[in-house]
Amino acid sequence: MMRLRLTPHETVFYDLFTASAANVLEGAQTLRELISAQPHERDQLFRRLREQEHHGDDRTHNILREVNSTFVTPIDREDIYRLASRLDDVMDFFEAAGDLIVLYQLGTLPREIQDLADILVRAAELTSLAMPRLKSLTKLQDYWIEINRLENDADKLYRRFVARLFAGEFEALEVLKLKEVAEQMEAAADAFENVADTIETIAVKES
Repeated sequence: MMRLRLTPHETVFYDLFTASAANVLEGAQTLRELISAQPHERDQLFRRLREQEHHGDDRTHNILREVNSTFVTPIDREDIYRLASRLDDVMDFFEAAGDLIVLYQLGTLPREIQDLADILVRAAELTSLAMPRLKSLTKLQDYWIEINRLENDADKLYRRFVARLFAGEFEALEVLKLKEVAEQMEAAADAFENVADTIETIAVKES
């Protein structure tokens, strides 16, 4: 039978979120490496990315178990669920993008895909740096403002890439494949914004 603790460990939730964000950063770096790699190198890199996605699932489950075994949580219980889920979403989109690149046996990827990967790595870096500050709720405003800017950059890049795809440079089947990969990456940028929005909500509630 699960026993409920009346009070949480002093830092357990913040430590778990920090570990989850660190794993997201590793996933972003692996996805960027996969995108830049030669096609024959991608299977191995995707196995690493899938393993990181599984690590992310484990970290999410650890957070949820901790919530369910703690009577009093340091921040709103629903916000803990939401933040854990949204970090997990980011990793899911990374894994989906990498999977499509390997399944479709794509060759050298267009510059826009690599630029999207750079944006995702930067967003992951900022999220990893911000998460340890969740406990003190200090110096977080610049984080969610910059994440919003990066998401806007990703949107603009995605739209321009789609316009290029339909301009006749690529074969029809290649257009569909590349557009699907770009959609997953743009969705990952949206997911980072959802993480930042949740952090902002927590900061407003707890300040």
